[in-house]
Amino acid sequence: MHSSTSTRALRAFARAQRILPRAAPRASQLPFQSSTAPTQLGCLRNQFHTSSLRSREKPKDYQGATDFGEMDVLGNTPIPSTSIDACVPDGFHLNSGVKIMDGDAALLIGGEAFAWRPWEAKGSKKLINAKGQFELPAEAFGLLGLVWPRPDLLIIGVGPKIVPLSPATRKHLSSLGIRVEILDTRNAASQFNLLATERGVDDVAGALIPIGWVDGKGAM
Repeated sequence: MHSSTSTRALRAFARAQRILPRAAPRASQLPFQSSTAPTQLGCLRNQFHTSSLRSREKPKDYQGATDFGEMDVLGNTPIPSTSIDACVPDGFHLNSGVKIMDGDAALLIGGEAFAWRPWEAKGSKKLINAKGQFELPAEAFGLLGLVWPRPDLLIIGVGPKIVPLSPATRKHLSSLGIRVEILDTRNAASQFNLLATERGVDDVAGALIPIGWVDGKGAM
């Protein structure tokens, strides 16, 4: 009885061994195949290609880059004849060779230069009001009301140092459709030169008081 039972158990175990799959060997048990390893490594190198250090070096005669330091955006743009070449204490030297001297201011509109005496419209050489603001009557800008088209921007150089523009003067210029930029005269001249070259003399105008101006006395 025991023998037949044992026999049946052994047969059942044998059948189970044939049905169940054998476990795959663990990684540590896999045999090392030296013949295929170099091929596998070669494939990996092809997938992750990296150029050599020598091939990445820039050739001495490399011409692909742009040197922005050698670029001059406005190099082919003609300089306006009304550009300021020099600011002197009692006037201005223009690119055209014209000189505005004897303490006169300069009004630069539409490619033309005018000797400007805005203090005559005011009846006084005191251009700074009690609040420390640069102030001129509307009559001082009468020429701007006559030209057409009017400039989009007026750069005002108020003398040796910058002071704010009075609200009344700004309001009058705004009523003409003109934007205003206030600077000391040296910086105003430089800004006028740049913008008049870049945008044109029809869009940008300048009104410059001499750098030697002493309020209440005139250019010294």
